[in-house]
Amino acid sequence: MDRSASAVTAYFGMRDIGCVKPGDRVLVSAAAGGVGQIAAQIAHIEACQIVGIAGGAEKCAWLANELRLDAVIDYKAENNLATAIGRACPDGIDLYFDNVGGSILDAALLHLREGARVVLCGRISQVVADPPYGIRNLGQLLTRRARMQGFQVFRYHDRYEEARAWLAARHREGRLQQRLHILEGLDKAPTALGMLFRGENSGKLVCRAQRSLAQ
Repeated sequence: MDRSASAVTAYFGMRDIGCVKPGDRVLVSAAAGGVGQIAAQIAHIEACQIVGIAGGAEKCAWLANELRLDAVIDYKAENNLATAIGRACPDGIDLYFDNVGGSILDAALLHLREGARVVLCGRISQVVADPPYGIRNLGQLLTRRARMQGFQVFRYHDRYEEARAWLAARHREGRLQQRLHILEGLDKAPTALGMLFRGENSGKLVCRAQRSLAQ
């Protein structure tokens, strides 16, 4: 089990910022990614109803069959994401873990329940967006008395061991797994970066350094 930044990020995002609790209706975007897959499994461990959003049939099948999410939305196959979220979350959302920002965040805001929490973990869809997407549904935070909060995992550096111990224990119990998408060699780093922004990775994307045989 890789207990590095992505898993630790999911831990603090779900538990400290999202205040996840049993029975929550949870939605996670980029649910097959490095952070999203751990966030989704934490929700499962905490006895929540969990819906994941991912891009492509293969990722969605993995989330449904391997991680056993209650429902999965393939955003690439949907004409209206807000409608798809409503279909998968008919009773609304208590906790939305957002890894992408943009239109997916906007669609999720329409389905917040009273007192919902929105965790802003990432906004990868907006890093190279031109122009950036303008969020229109922020009024839902007011009418639903909801909270939206961002965070940076490095600010929890003094509690990393707490997170790593919890993650390792759940992994030993067989309740937590991690899917890695490995590219061999540091020379693949530019390729990996492009894959990340295009959503072509299946799991946590890493480049594995290769030692020279001459060393």
